[in-house]
Amino acid sequence: MQLNREELLSAYRTMSTIRAFEEQVHETFAQGEIPGFVHLYAGEEASAVGVCMNLGEHDYIASTHRGHGHCIAKGCDVKGMMAELYGSTNGLCHGKGGSMHIADMDKGMMGANGIVGGGPPLVCGAALSAKTLKTGGVAVAFFGDGGMNEGATMESMNLASVWKLPAIFVLEDNGYAESTASSWAIAGDVMERARGLGMPATRADGHDFFAVHEAAGEAVARARNGDGPSFIHVRLARYFGHFEGDATTYRGKGEVEALRESRDCLRRFRERVTGSEQLSDSELGQVDREVATLIETALEEAKNGPMPGEADLLTDVYASY
Repeated sequence: MQLNREELLSAYRTMSTIRAFEEQVHETFAQGEIPGFVHLYAGEEASAVGVCMNLGEHDYIASTHRGHGHCIAKGCDVKGMMAELYGSTNGLCHGKGGSMHIADMDKGMMGANGIVGGGPPLVCGAALSAKTLKTGGVAVAFFGDGGMNEGATMESMNLASVWKLPAIFVLEDNGYAESTASSWAIAGDVMERARGLGMPATRADGHDFFAVHEAAGEAVARARNGDGPSFIHVRLARYFGHFEGDATTYRGKGEVEALRESRDCLRRFRERVTGSEQLSDSELGQVDREVATLIETALEEAKNGPMPGEADLLTDVYASY
């Protein structure tokens, strides 16, 4: 699938934004400024962006506890996200969700989720709604290697096949379910699990934006055509710990440094598009500078944003239909 210059610039801008956002959060969390737990997506940018660039405003995604990258890739406001992490009422969820429950239904982002395997059932509901209402929409569930072993995930994949739902299941396999190696905890081939439930399965290199984008494009087209669900196994790596504060003693010495040097998805993207002369170093550098300014502004506004008061305690508790 050939992308034009504007699309390539958009892809790089989104990946650069995720990376800069996460690196800034990594720094400020260490300073004790952000409450609650935080799980960073740095290193996995090509997966979220490669998938979500195939989606529109009326498509839905469900995320995991590691949801910042999915939020940004689906178009959520970066300033609102940073404010949410700080607990400000300017946040996307008015400061009540925080990192692990950040959501924006207006953007089709059904939320980060602290429950492992909690997203796939939500996606079945969104996909069923799209099929019933004939909107042409699709729904994507992102989940990790730990989530692959959850019963809710397999039940959702089964249901999607039985009902032929426009759903896509994206396994982001970063090699570790917290500190447990996926190579040790997952029996057999996950591709065969999906195929056993009657859906096509493919594997994509999560360090390569173009590989993910192509695989997702085929799955999205299949879903929109009414041909049912698909499964994509994305192999990638996270640069930081499972959560901020994780000592990562389970990772080999120099593992992350080697990944950053040889397989970084932003570097690979940059080398490919400049090597083919589709984009220039100066254009990409300008994007990075604009992103840095955006993150700096988002951080400053989040630090100075209004905090919830007693009057906010019982708001947003019930939904009125």
